[in-house]
Amino acid sequence: MKGTKDGLTLHLDDTCSYEDLMTELDEKLTLSVNDDSDGPLVSVHLKTGNRYLTPEQEEEVRGLVRGKKNLVVGSIESNVMTKEEVLEWKRKNEIVSVAKIVRSGQVLHVDGDLLLIGDVNPGGTVIAGGNIFILGALRGIAHAGCYGNKEAIIAASIMKPMQLRISDVMNRAPDHKTEERNEMECAYIDDTDHIVVDRLQLLTHLRPNLTRLERRL
Repeated sequence: MKGTKDGLTLHLDDTCSYEDLMTELDEKLTLSVNDDSDGPLVSVHLKTGNRYLTPEQEEEVRGLVRGKKNLVVGSIESNVMTKEEVLEWKRKNEIVSVAKIVRSGQVLHVDGDLLLIGDVNPGGTVIAGGNIFILGALRGIAHAGCYGNKEAIIAASIMKPMQLRISDVMNRAPDHKTEERNEMECAYIDDTDHIVVDRLQLLTHLRPNLTRLERRL
């Protein structure tokens, strides 16, 4: 048990039985309760470690805490994810590869990262919850980080977009673009909350977490 400015944080034993856990939790909370019923409410944050609590068990835990004077459950955190949560995380983090040309009027939308092998023609739109990588020409609209991820990037072999958008930041065709370059470029949000287009090689320093493969020496 640890007291902080945000209330009490309890790290619960994840190796004992659920019944023993409830008994121990009851004892610890009883010792920490303020007898002054008019005192301020204290938020209790429970960390269950590698123990999974069913919705019914969570409600029992909340009821136990609420039964103590001046205590209220602030949060219950677990290291365990349900199958549904894992599938949702996978859906939003996987790289979806598509080989096609996105033509005018077409919209290609994925929840995770998008790897498009082909062009985005003027009037075509690609949208991704994560990053957008285009092995081809981007001449239409690209919207990365559509769920609010400002760390997302847009990369293309030929960067000639009608519009770029990352999270809620929008930028029309970059002003400095006068001709196509022979190198891949990337767009990202800089420290001033503006979209910048620059050489792809800069991503190693700008977004070091972009590489998900761990290297071992």
